[in-house]
Amino acid sequence: MAVPANQSRGIKRYTGVAIILHWLIAAGILTLIIMGLVMDHLSLDPMWVFQLYQLHKSIGITVMMLIALRIVWRLTHRAPGLPADMKGFERVAAHLTHAALYGLQTLMPLSGWAMVSVSVLGIPTVLYGTIPWPDLPVLSTLQDKPPVEATLKVVHHWGGWFLLALIGLHVAAALRHHFFLNDHVLRQMLPAIGRKSGSRHGD
Repeated sequence: MAVPANQSRGIKRYTGVAIILHWLIAAGILTLIIMGLVMDHLSLDPMWVFQLYQLHKSIGITVMMLIALRIVWRLTHRAPGLPADMKGFERVAAHLTHAALYGLQTLMPLSGWAMVSVSVLGIPTVLYGTIPWPDLPVLSTLQDKPPVEATLKVVHHWGGWFLLALIGLHVAAALRHHFFLNDHVLRQMLPAIGRKSGSRHGD
């Protein structure tokens, strides 16, 4: 049974763990997107590209683990409900957007991991230069790797652009709720600053 959402200052909020995970994942994903654009579109010294690539893999695996934890937390802790006055199509759009965000957040690190596993270069993944990370089973032992690697590159590339577009839509919707509809949607996910001592935590 899912644990109910917190309530602070009359606002039903996400739990503290959910809020921390949300913002850590958001920061990680935006960092990865920026790094991907830099690696793809700027002419850098090959050694810099290699180091960025290794860091990109390390952050990507970290984000993948955070997303897995976020999904488990979401399944066991009830999220605050949408505003009562939201129209039916807006509710459907909100749920579909969230589902797509979870899907792409899962696809991106998995496709990146798969792409590294099937890479013809065979460069090992060492997280933050310290922790060896294995390739995915089967993919690392394929006989004909180039076409699989090329397909995964396309999936990872366009998945990144779709994820960026969804993030933009998600941010725009949150700002609309906050500044134009004047409801509590955005504040449900913002860290509570100066919370009263009588508030319920339950994080």
